[in-house]
Amino acid sequence: MEITWYGQSCFRLAERGSDSVVTDPFDHKVVGYNALKLKSDIVTVSHEAAGHNFVDGVKGYKHLLNGPGEYEIGGVFITGVRTNGKTQDDQLRNTLYVFDYDGITIAHLGDLRAVPSRSQVDALGEVNVVLVPIGGGEGLSAAKAAEVVGVLSPSIIIPMNYATPNTKLPLDSLDKFIKEMGMGTVEAEESLKIKSGSLSEDARVVVLEAQ
Repeated sequence: MEITWYGQSCFRLAERGSDSVVTDPFDHKVVGYNALKLKSDIVTVSHEAAGHNFVDGVKGYKHLLNGPGEYEIGGVFITGVRTNGKTQDDQLRNTLYVFDYDGITIAHLGDLRAVPSRSQVDALGEVNVVLVPIGGGEGLSAAKAAEVVGVLSPSIIIPMNYATPNTKLPLDSLDKFIKEMGMGTVEAEESLKIKSGSLSEDARVVVLEAQ
């Protein structure tokens, strides 16, 4: 399967023979980056904010998921878990999604603001790849993001929601998270391709270039 990042918290997940997913499409007028011109079968929204719910940026989708639950769509098993407490403020409520593509599991943490509880972690199940916000603001700080990674124990960590030359939002840099993870320089990749059985037990950070 292939994971491509478009900036902020927006990714496209694609696997031959299964439905594609776009996560948290953004309004570029608010967030920055290039205007989205994506096609996908499924769109997921972690919470109702312009940086995460601009579904007009995605064409052709058949399914829109914006809350917790269990779904089986087009060969993809999806689990949504609510976080950030019981507030009635839609911009504070958040849904984590885990996408299971034939045994490869990818967790998109949305706008997570605290380390998940034990029950939330259990609901997510095994996570092979985690897409984790690291830039602070109203989301996880670099230190909290590193703590979340330790709790979930994925094989691959892909940072999102951090400062780049293309974003308009006041966020922390990628460097803070890399230091928290005890790593040196990480070269950015255009996309991540994963084959079944290729995941290592040793965790690694993969930095993607916004497309």
